[in-house]
Amino acid sequence: MDETTRQAARYWTLAQPAVSAFVAAVVHDFRDRDDVLQDIAVAVLESFPSYDPARPFTAWAIGVARNQVRLYLRRRRRDRLVFDEATIACLADAFGEIDADQVRRLDVLRECLAMLANRARGLCQLRYEQDLKPAAIADRVGMTPNSVAKALQRIRDQLRECLDRRASVSSR
Repeated sequence: MDETTRQAARYWTLAQPAVSAFVAAVVHDFRDRDDVLQDIAVAVLESFPSYDPARPFTAWAIGVARNQVRLYLRRRRRDRLVFDEATIACLADAFGEIDADQVRRLDVLRECLAMLANRARGLCQLRYEQDLKPAAIADRVGMTPNSVAKALQRIRDQLRECLDRRASVSSR
């Protein structure tokens, strides 16, 4: 791998959580998000020679992502839940302003999520990735809605403690 590709991969690794969050905000079908994100990764790597190092890479990658999302939305034009250009531009600007500390916090959150037990991780996925309410989750997993809500609260507390522990370790 040449040095340019290596550097592009490093920058992409840092920017990917912000780009992924931008894509998730615009592309509502969670099955399409991965495809769009892969298209963006390829476009970022192919366009990397035009990247100006004087600009923040994440903002530049969000610009590339914006174009790829536009292509995706054009293909899905019949869908009434598609954002207009102005909304996409506002979202791209907002996600382009995400700084490296925020990206690191997202990485730490991913690590903390990975440390959860399978059942807890599954409840998080149902609630936060599939956007199901506790009653719908309860139907799927054979629990009461109240026990799902309490379990989610305990999981959030665990994640908060994990994030706090990691933050105190990294600040030393």
